[in-house]
Amino acid sequence: MRTKAKRTEENTRPLNPPPQQQQQPVPQAGKHRKPMTAPKPQNAKRPNRKKIILTVLMVVIVLAIVAVAAFFIKQLLDSKYYFCSKSVKFIPLEKACDGKEDCSGGEDETACVMKFRANSTFPLRLMTTRNVLQAYSPDEDKWKSVCGDSFNQQHAETACQLLGYSVKPTYGTVQVGVLPSNLKMSFCTVGSSKTQTFLTTISDLTVCSQGSVVTLTCSAECGLSRNQDRIVGGQDAVIENWPWQVSLQNLGQHTCGGSLVSSNWVVTAAHCFNGEGKKALSRWKVVSGNTYLGSAGASSVEKIVVHRDYSSGHNDYDIAMIRLQSPITVGESRRPACLPPQDLGLKDEDSLVVTGWGHQTEKGNLSPKLQKAQIPLIDRTTCSSPTVYGKSITDRMICAGSLKGGVDACQGDSGGPLVYSFNRWMLVGVVSWGVGCARENRPGVYTNMDQMLDWVHSVMKEYQ
Repeated sequence: MRTKAKRTEENTRPLNPPPQQQQQPVPQAGKHRKPMTAPKPQNAKRPNRKKIILTVLMVVIVLAIVAVAAFFIKQLLDSKYYFCSKSVKFIPLEKACDGKEDCSGGEDETACVMKFRANSTFPLRLMTTRNVLQAYSPDEDKWKSVCGDSFNQQHAETACQLLGYSVKPTYGTVQVGVLPSNLKMSFCTVGSSKTQTFLTTISDLTVCSQGSVVTLTCSAECGLSRNQDRIVGGQDAVIENWPWQVSLQNLGQHTCGGSLVSSNWVVTAAHCFNGEGKKALSRWKVVSGNTYLGSAGASSVEKIVVHRDYSSGHNDYDIAMIRLQSPITVGESRRPACLPPQDLGLKDEDSLVVTGWGHQTEKGNLSPKLQKAQIPLIDRTTCSSPTVYGKSITDRMICAGSLKGGVDACQGDSGGPLVYSFNRWMLVGVVSWGVGCARENRPGVYTNMDQMLDWVHSVMKEYQ
């Protein structure tokens, strides 16, 4: 049986409806317009920005950790090994500067502490608080005061260059009659201002025709302090008052003090370079211009020269000099102390000042801030008496401090300055040794600069 077919419904919609009745076309994707999407909220991008910031922070933290780790690894390696840069290898630290070339390029023996002895008397010197210029005659083994006759500014500059430093030198004259007898026994004059002929043109004189001799100041900038006025028993100090004070640092650790005596020379103690790991120049930096211990203002070292006659067993000739790779810029916090003239005439109880960052007690810690102490000079007879140091005191040593104890230099002050003020601050001693710190009848012992000036001038001239 067949069902009846369903009648198709008629389509009454016109084929071409009028415009007003025309149905809007349904937009189709991919033709004339992009499909509509729901609008994004304004904070939709914030999660991505946060991720970027967190990623950057993590990278920075990782890099910082790597840098710190690398620093400590380098410190550890440097404390145990010497790096041969040319052959790119490490050797045990004790093999550096041992007299044998262990690096294939030999650099482990080239940049080391060296020893030097002045083989002859330095030909010029300044004498007494008047800074009288004298020249040495090796043939007669005699010192002669330089007459003011025909002496000029060029002579002054040449003489100071021979002495190792010259910054706006000035000269004058003083009448012979007021001088001590040893300065008016022999006289001479100079006839040329050229460095290479200055000493060869000296002529002997019986008397100075003008009755005066030359006084000379080689540096217009040395010995000046903002205040013209721990060390055990000391007081806080600021570097601007003692601008010649420097810190000698071995692998970043304060080891000794030192004193600027020119823009590129430092005087310190020979014993600072005793022991393993202290002979290689690359391990040392000189830090200047700081009141507080730190590494800012560090200068690299070009040479370290130790007195060849230094004896660690007897602490004699305890002096060394450091030449900086680049001169420091002289200013309020960095300024050389004046080298003293010979026969300055210090006497018992004269007031001196010692500075440094050394231990504040005998078995204490370094002071983070510079310390100063005003101490009296102790005459040689007292210091070399059996109740004090006896025969341990040589001509290359002076003593300063209180025999009652209480005020003294200590460990960490070694190599630092002992200064005396006579119009300007002069370096009269270098912290050397002592028994304990601030003990009764055990004052500080200092290298006597009066006896070391010949060597100092020779070093500055030899390695200028």
